[in-house]
Amino acid sequence: MKIEKFVTSGKFRLDGGEWDVDNNVYILGGKGGVYIIDPSHNAEQVIDEVGDRPVRGIILTHAHNDHCELAPALGEHYGVEVHLHPDDDQLWKESNGDAPYVPLTDNQQFELDGEKITVFHTPGHSPGCVVLHLPQDNVLLSGDTLFNGGPGATGRKYSDFDVIIESLRNVVFNLPGNTKVYPGHGDETTVGAEAARIDEYVARGY
Repeated sequence: MKIEKFVTSGKFRLDGGEWDVDNNVYILGGKGGVYIIDPSHNAEQVIDEVGDRPVRGIILTHAHNDHCELAPALGEHYGVEVHLHPDDDQLWKESNGDAPYVPLTDNQQFELDGEKITVFHTPGHSPGCVVLHLPQDNVLLSGDTLFNGGPGATGRKYSDFDVIIESLRNVVFNLPGNTKVYPGHGDETTVGAEAARIDEYVARGY
């Protein structure tokens, strides 16, 4: 499966605050079309990157506005479904009102050219956070669950540091150590490099 990354820039809004952010957007591609992961900030840029390839669907790692607010319009543009874990329904409604989405479930699988994309529910940064595992490519699209240098932020509403640590210990860090981690923001890392620092994360509390 071809994994393409590009970066978009815009605003993250939550709890009345607003911050400038750069988001990693991923396109998973094959002969059968593409899935768009977390289309962010700039719809024209996303459409340009996709080009004339058929879109199979849009998969969201969570429903903070910077990851999800383009999804309804792009889903309509391409005539495809938007997939989101329902535990993030409240956050989704804050950005997108009653726009429809298809609920993701833990261990759900998508398929592209015979290769699997497996969804793992990893709450903590938000209640409905998921990661996407591509075993054939030895890649984890970690959304905002895990970054190069630590777990996703847990200082805002609906987030919980203890819960994200459990998601890392019980789900993410059970994957092979050489699994490449492609996060929602910033640089890539590996499962092993971050798992080795779990005690450091816990000690510092973020």
